Parts: sequence; structure tokens; C-alpha cells
Amino acid sequence: MSKDKILDEETKFEGSYDEQCEKIMAVNNELIDIFCDDLKAAGLKPKTIKNHRNNIDFYINYYLLDDEPLPMKYGAYKIDPFLGYWFVYKSMWASPDSIRSMSATIKKFYKCMLTHGKISDEDYENLCDDIKFFKDDWLDI
Repeated sequence: MSKDKILDEETKFEGSYDEQCEKIMAVNNELIDIFCDDLKAAGLKPKTIKNHRNNIDFYINYYLLDDEPLPMKYGAYKIDPFLGYWFVYKSMWASPDSIRSMSATIKKFYKCMLTHGKISDEDYENLCDDIKFFKDDWLDI
């Protein structure tokens, strides 16, 4: 599937949990490639791009698929339960620095998705508002 043919995030994924996850991950991986291409075009170093790639992969391909398979778009509304609870209890490397890094990556990724028309202004504004409102609570781990 080419980047030009990425499924619309509103697409309903049919099938078992595993089948839905596979379909969503295929789309997510193409979105991650778009994000990394934009980071490279912005002149970021390969190590920085790799860190952002790993962070966003963890968020959209692990967290958003953990309980119920959710397409990337829904991640704009799930950052508080992720950084306020799930990340702290499910990842051994959770720390104030990793929370800052993860929130920065997620914000950059969703800004990229907004730029490419994959989410709405409202989705992105919600994400930014949540980061602003909850960040101090997340860092108080």
C-alpha cells in the first residue's frame, strides 16, 4: 500500500481482535513513515528521528491497540490515560524525562498528522489542551 492510499482513519476494521490490530498497524506504520520523512526533511538527526519513531510506535501500535483496537485518530483523546497511568505502570523506563519526551513526540506526530490532513484541527487542539492541562500531574510520578 502506498502512502497515497492510506486508509481513512474512520474506516471500520472488521474481523477478530488480531485481524483488526494487523490492519490498524499497517496504516499506523505508513503514518509513522510520513512522520519520519517530515522529521528528516526538517533536518533532525537520525538518532532523534529514531527516538521519535520508537516513542510514537509505542503509543499508537501498543497503547492504542492494547485494550481495544483504536486507529491513530483516537490517540488525540487518549494521552491523559496513557501518560497519567498506563505508561507509568506498563513501561519500566517511565520517568519525568521519558514522559516529557513521549509527550513532545506525540504532539509533534499529531501536528504532522494535522498538516497531512489525517486529523482535524479540533483533534489537535484537544491533544494540546490535554498536554497543557495534565502535564504537571504526569510529571508528579
